[in-house]
Amino acid sequence: QIQLVESGGGLVQAGGSLRLSCAQSGRTFTLYTMAWFRQAPGKEREFAAAISETGDISRYADTVKGRFTISRESAKNTVYLQMNKIEPEDSAVYYCAARGPTLNPRPDEYQFWGQGTQVTVSS
Repeated sequence: QIQLVESGGGLVQAGGSLRLSCAQSGRTFTLYTMAWFRQAPGKEREFAAAISETGDISRYADTVKGRFTISRESAKNTVYLQMNKIEPEDSAVYYCAARGPTLNPRPDEYQFWGQGTQVTVSS
């Protein structure tokens, strides 16, 4: 069992930047593929980005590609989501998730979830 704790959310102006962090504890960090999902009010949870357990492969949703960057720092057992050129449509609760090897964009393929961090974008 692992625990995931997100931080870094808040209020940001459109066009601005924000960095989300997700700290993992409980088991070896490098065993897990890590991902960020988001969920806006009234919408389903959607995939944003994922990174392999080794950090050498990443995958992005088309809606964030070129603006968001996922990375991981094994020394700190932390995965990050750097969000640039933020748009009002990026407003959502952002969730960190973990699963075994193999990147996957489906939320039901992830076994472990954080509690979420709110990102609100003002236009």
